[in-house]
Amino acid sequence: MMKNVPINSFTKDELNKYILDLGEKNYRAKQVWKWLYVNGVKSFSEMSDIGIKLREKLHSNLDHNRLDIDQHQISKDGTQKWLFKLSDDRKIETVFIPETDRGTLCISSQVGCTLSCSFCHTGTMPLVRNLSTNEIIGQILAAKDGLEDWDIKNRKITNIVFMGMGEPLYNYQEVTRAIKILLDNEGLCYSRRKITLSTSGVVPIIQKLKYELDVSLAISLHAVNDDIRNILVPINKKWPIKELLSALEIYPGVNNSRRITFEYVMLDGVNDSINDAKKLVKLLKPIHAKVNLIPFNPWPGSIYKCSSEKTIKDFADEVCYNGGITATVRHARGQDILAACGQLKSNSVRLSREKVANINFV
Repeated sequence: MMKNVPINSFTKDELNKYILDLGEKNYRAKQVWKWLYVNGVKSFSEMSDIGIKLREKLHSNLDHNRLDIDQHQISKDGTQKWLFKLSDDRKIETVFIPETDRGTLCISSQVGCTLSCSFCHTGTMPLVRNLSTNEIIGQILAAKDGLEDWDIKNRKITNIVFMGMGEPLYNYQEVTRAIKILLDNEGLCYSRRKITLSTSGVVPIIQKLKYELDVSLAISLHAVNDDIRNILVPINKKWPIKELLSALEIYPGVNNSRRITFEYVMLDGVNDSINDAKKLVKLLKPIHAKVNLIPFNPWPGSIYKCSSEKTIKDFADEVCYNGGITATVRHARGQDILAACGQLKSNSVRLSREKVANINFV
């Protein structure tokens, strides 16, 4: 019998087998699952409709601990960031972004990152290790605790995005297991449309993803030619733009209501010209796509600057109105606590006292 295994590492089928191996009926597994992911209990002792003997067995053999919160920050715009300390003292960050029509939780899949994207603060960290299923799910449970978000009829966390630290497709097995827990309709009960997996373009695993998970997909593109993308997103040297887009052209399940999102960070003088916008439209025409333009979020030591408000607006107009591809500009959120896109770094380097201007668009 397994000992000291985190219970949140089990898929539903694995938990059912574990309970049966204890000599219990399988309906007990359903009860435990509900306590974990519907009621959000933090200890086996709270599972009041389960016999004491079974609770004692679970307590003796399994771990049921939340991630340790090293730091919790709240931005002036309501964005929240948690710095979690893991069992090996490594640290990861998770961000909650509240909006009027949704609440998005941005979670991490690795400690550090292997991609070294030059515009991204997380990319300045070396890859330390992959996160376990328990550590991925643990971010969600801890955030739900902190937000008091255990009423499924009035959810605060409505969307989950794998856009935090790390490249999720380089931790495909554990990310897949975690997503299966998220999707279960007798537990956390998130739909595939409410889960987005963001990748920089690991082409062979994208091809697996198409058939195995069917969650929403976001591609970190950021450039329209290989020379620039090789610098911004070095994985492009292995799978260049043409090869990446060829894999996405045949991505199944993409229709009018489900499009592939292409993320494009706006960098002054690097990738933000009208000619770049026209090339972007040409690249994406064969794909049912939408574009998410991201004003560059500054971080200590970065060599890049954000494009001007006018440049971003003109770029968006070219893509959307002239090119016919939906383009939105992401609002800068949580900059004052380094919680914005591209700013996550587990050592939590602070911004200098110099005030960073927020960019706001309608």
